Amino acid sequence: MTTRQIEVPQEIDIANLFGSFDENVKLLEKTLNVNIAARDGSLHITGGEENVDKAFDVVNMLVQIIGRGERVDTQKVMYALEMIQEHGGIDIKMMGDDCIAVSVKGHPIKTKTLGQKRYVEAIDNNTIIFGIGPAGTGKTYLAVARAVTALRSKEVNRIILTRPAVEAGEKLGFLPGDLQNKVDPYLRPLYDGMYEMLGGEGFLRYQEKGVIEVAPLAYMRGRTLDNAFIILDEAQNTTPEQMKMFLTRIGYGSKAIVTGDITQIDLPGEKRSGLKEAMKILKGIEGIAFCEFTEKDVVRHPLVQQIIKAYAKYDEEQERKRARRRNNG
Repeated sequence: MTTRQIEVPQEIDIANLFGSFDENVKLLEKTLNVNIAARDGSLHITGGEENVDKAFDVVNMLVQIIGRGERVDTQKVMYALEMIQEHGGIDIKMMGDDCIAVSVKGHPIKTKTLGQKRYVEAIDNNTIIFGIGPAGTGKTYLAVARAVTALRSKEVNRIILTRPAVEAGEKLGFLPGDLQNKVDPYLRPLYDGMYEMLGGEGFLRYQEKGVIEVAPLAYMRGRTLDNAFIILDEAQNTTPEQMKMFLTRIGYGSKAIVTGDITQIDLPGEKRSGLKEAMKILKGIEGIAFCEFTEKDVVRHPLVQQIIKAYAKYDEEQERKRARRRNNG
């Protein structure tokens, strides 16, 4: 067993370092199989030598983040653990210096995982970007943040938000109200991001002027979208025909982001997913980037990662059972 000691500067809030109910330290201890104790203004880390060294680096990084005036949460701890486990070290600059947008309240929007950082870089360097992965990875939120930044800097003249209207077998015609009322429930995640970036009044003002357009995917047919930032959300529920139609709408000066989760396909019957097909057809084309998120990129409660992993394991087991039945039949 090895023990290393970290002297914590007096100005550092230990409660911030440990987190609510000591959740930051508990996450470190569980992940690296170490014990962390606070005594007389210092932290003592005990465990296997290699893991103690890793925990030492992570704790030092967290102390530096607090020293910059930032709060530490479990997401920052998980990010640091991922960096040190997979890349052998921690780049402090990657832990919050890259502000990608500013909310309407003046709060900086920053990437929280390596997957998110790669996604934003792909958005900046490509024309069409596919963000594929489970819920909670920030793929839609970051797309909206980048769209608003591009609008503010006059890189584009408008933002177009669209989504296939597929939800538990319902169709738009069966929903009450006018077109906007029918579409709104499907576009709520996009609205939430817009409200945070622009505020409710700012969003409505842009929408009234036609600078921000919200429409179901079917209304994209026959159009050419120039100088626009276009976001297609829930793309796993497009058909191959819809996906091709959408991608061929893109005009000069435009950028398109396609987001979806291929484990959450709600298409009826045996219809194929346009997103899954696009992943096979379009890889390798210059100007098109595919960013695949994993449970490590989930920025919600740490339990969400475990839930996603458990469902993925269950789905794999069910697929193996179905394969065995097909082979035996």
